[in-house]
Amino acid sequence: MERSTEFLSNIDMIVGPRGHRRWPDAVKAQIVAETLVEGASVGAVARRYDMRANHLSEWRRMAREGKLVLPAVPEGPSFAALVVRDDVETAPELAPPPLDLICGSVHVRLVANTSAARIAEIVRALNAPS
Repeated sequence: MERSTEFLSNIDMIVGPRGHRRWPDAVKAQIVAETLVEGASVGAVARRYDMRANHLSEWRRMAREGKLVLPAVPEGPSFAALVVRDDVETAPELAPPPLDLICGSVHVRLVANTSAARIAEIVRALNAPS
């Protein structure tokens, strides 16, 4: 996945003498919000922004405590209306196909709802020495 640091050149991020970055609260909030999307992980989001996961976890803690205001969450999913109609023709239910047991030259056809115990009895009888 590509890194998302390209947009950071347009913000007022301050880089200290030892290379430490200072992130504006709006950017922190945006990055934290990305970790709250279903399926996202703190580690993956941190890698996208070239930062350590524990640093991002600290921002998440700040958001939980109300010290960092997150952007508004987009509106949730919308649902289609369900239309129930009585005038639709339904296909007739078909009977399940029969079961065929073939042992050598013997072919036995059973109804589909034959019990497993009965099928086992027939198979034993077909395989019994004559």
